[in-house]
Amino acid sequence: MLETIRRHSMIRAGDRIGAGVSGGADSVALLLLLNDLRAKLGIGIYVLHFHHQLRGVEADEDERFVKDLAAEFDFEFIPGRADVAGEARRNAWNLEDAARRLRYQFFATVAGEHGLNAVAVAHTADDQAETVLAHILRGTGLTGLAGIYPVSGLVIRPLLDAGRDELREYLRGQGRAWREDSTNEDTSRMRARIRHRLLPVLRRDFEFLSVTRLARLAGHAREEESFWQSLEQERFEALTFRDSAGSITLKIGDLLSPLPGLVRPAAAPGRASRGGEDSQQSSTMALTRRLVRRIAAELLGGRGSLSARHVQAVLDLAQKSQSGARIELPGIVVRHVFDRLVFSAARVVGGAGSPSENRLQDLEFEYDIAPPGPSNVSYIVVAEIGRRIDLKVIDWPSGSGETIQHWGAVDFERLRWPLTLRSWRPGDSYRPCGHRRAQKLKRLFVESRIPRDARAAWPVLTSAGHVVWASGYPVAEEFAPRPGTRTGLLIAEQDLRKAPVER
Repeated sequence: MLETIRRHSMIRAGDRIGAGVSGGADSVALLLLLNDLRAKLGIGIYVLHFHHQLRGVEADEDERFVKDLAAEFDFEFIPGRADVAGEARRNAWNLEDAARRLRYQFFATVAGEHGLNAVAVAHTADDQAETVLAHILRGTGLTGLAGIYPVSGLVIRPLLDAGRDELREYLRGQGRAWREDSTNEDTSRMRARIRHRLLPVLRRDFEFLSVTRLARLAGHAREEESFWQSLEQERFEALTFRDSAGSITLKIGDLLSPLPGLVRPAAAPGRASRGGEDSQQSSTMALTRRLVRRIAAELLGGRGSLSARHVQAVLDLAQKSQSGARIELPGIVVRHVFDRLVFSAARVVGGAGSPSENRLQDLEFEYDIAPPGPSNVSYIVVAEIGRRIDLKVIDWPSGSGETIQHWGAVDFERLRWPLTLRSWRPGDSYRPCGHRRAQKLKRLFVESRIPRDARAAWPVLTSAGHVVWASGYPVAEEFAPRPGTRTGLLIAEQDLRKAPVER
């Protein structure tokens, strides 16, 4: 266990570690081993126990057992409980998924309240093997083969390289008892059938070291997955655009060919050339499918429940449908708009008069803005769309060198204050800098292929009723800096909803 902790940098000296203890053999062994290593690791230990309210008196006895065990070692005991069955019904989760969600939610809450650096749970090499087999039987890809991660956010798994039989042998040598969960024997559950029927057959008739080999497979898959996740994130950031309404857009060409540097082999006779082309197409398609799942994760706040069938439906929408077509996935609507796909959370998209349309009306906003002081940056947080607009007064042209790349710039002295930052309204028009005549914003939206759903909350800055700036477009010609400009106002915006991807 110490080797696993060090290899994955799970714990540092001085850490406060929560141990998730159910009362079963694996978790009891985890607590005893952590106690044995406490001085060497330099850690404090807290005992966490979650009561799922599923097994009546048996579960109550588990809680008392763990409380007594914590008291024996003078560890603080922190219990939690929830109506798992009720939450599963209310949210349409299966029971195992509900139990896992609520248990880890409890761990996170306790960690925040008690300043814990990590929560150790007792997954073993056998759990890893069962997980990999379950994923294989469901038709998993590389992500599923990676199985259980040694470190996942707050949660660490120090026993992931230890076998279940080893831990029981250790407990017997210590003269320690543990609790047995009767539901683990219920072979109506797939995990129990793998544990009690499939793995014994694999060990007896095929490979005695099946658990070790499957755990090793998971380790290799995690190494490959780490590379793919890095590439997936880089391509997501480079190819997608998140508009003011929260939808995520990317060009269909970019989705289907996300690696522009990958040159397709020249056509030539012979099987080798065809094989090379097929290989290239396969690698490109692997990244394409990952991008679809990555976009869904961004909108849903997690990997969600997209199946391979859902991902294929998105690819069919991109390749086989006309502009205007749409499909509905769990929690997401995807639309084909000209040469792009637009992914939106289901609550934001809808037809006329629908709750979704009312939601778009709720996104309308209007803010009055006073002039910022010289060389100061003022900002307006537009909570309705999760964006921040920054305004900065500078001397012109001495400060103009910093403006071109990330800021729009206007002549401060041509503005009439207060300015108004508001959502786009039908009929809004202005003359973009460099254009010969005024244009309606609606026409610019169509030319830029901005989806109709995204326009209602599009940020527009006005001065005395005249459009000065609209998000993503040049400033208005009548307010643009000129040779005689002495003071400039820089305008920039930031998306406040971008967050790190959960691994």
